[in-house]
Amino acid sequence: MQYGSLIVIKAKKTNGAIIHKTFIIMKQKQVVLSIAVAAIVTMSAIFAACSKSTSAQGSPPSASTQSVSLYLTDAPAVFNNVYLDVKSIEVLIDSSKNTRQHDSLNWDDMGERMEGMEGSGGMRRPDSASFVATKLNFSPGVYDLLKLRNGVDTLLSTSTIPAGNIRLIRINLGTNCSVVKDSVSYPLHLPPNAPSYILIKLEGNEWEEFETNAYRLWLDFDVARSIVNMDNTYYLVPFLRNFVPNKSGSVEGNIAPIAAMPAFVKLFNATDSSFAMPNEDGEFKIRGLKDGSYSLLVHSAVKNGNGTPMFKDTTINNVVIQNANHVSFRNIMLHP
Repeated sequence: MQYGSLIVIKAKKTNGAIIHKTFIIMKQKQVVLSIAVAAIVTMSAIFAACSKSTSAQGSPPSASTQSVSLYLTDAPAVFNNVYLDVKSIEVLIDSSKNTRQHDSLNWDDMGERMEGMEGSGGMRRPDSASFVATKLNFSPGVYDLLKLRNGVDTLLSTSTIPAGNIRLIRINLGTNCSVVKDSVSYPLHLPPNAPSYILIKLEGNEWEEFETNAYRLWLDFDVARSIVNMDNTYYLVPFLRNFVPNKSGSVEGNIAPIAAMPAFVKLFNATDSSFAMPNEDGEFKIRGLKDGSYSLLVHSAVKNGNGTPMFKDTTINNVVIQNANHVSFRNIMLHP
């Protein structure tokens, strides 16, 4: 199983203008954006903080600008490592008073046209006077997604950008992406004809106002669905979603015995599924859940000498998520 990553964002307004945003990654104003990753044997979950925490600092925001900080969190998988080579991060801002009038635009085309930013301050307007594309201050590097767990975030960027609704986040990738499985490294390719970037589409209203004129948003990077193995070749097909913890549910717990680790957790119903990989103590957490009734499946990856499972699967039914509640399970026992 494999799990996902998170981004959080913060933003502030002055005289009606958004002046501060913070991102947490890949988890919007003061805006905080953070991203987490999830994956398990065939999926993954939310993990610990990334080792890269140094970021460039932008100039202080003014009434017509906003400061954005970007953080990254991830989740592990059946892999030993998942390395993502990030070259730069850009955003597309809609400065119009009514961003809804632009909902029908071709956002994939808009994202493609963000490349090669020109003009003053590294900005250009790719479609109309109401759009501004800008590059965030960012230290390029190779990030191991599987070093991120349980919602801990790593700051990727703090930047001052023009005020407005962020409609696109574009993460530009380098050529050094790879996965390590059973201590063997494999290149992580993009599919043929796919762009060399991850494009995150937003409506501009996803942010949570967590303090006066301060907003935040989390992005979940689902490693389980984002890495595809075909003929022993690994491809990156990014799958992300956004959520706000205070407006969505969560499930956490711990699995016993420790001898059953590594184990994998799947929370699912007829329309949705989420995954987690417990840490070495058997603890797991799944966030960003929609209202509904779910089943929780726990599977141990430990095998007997003959290759058969050492522990039986355990399923807990009727896990109810409603009104952003938090459900906790303690000592979920797996039996031989």
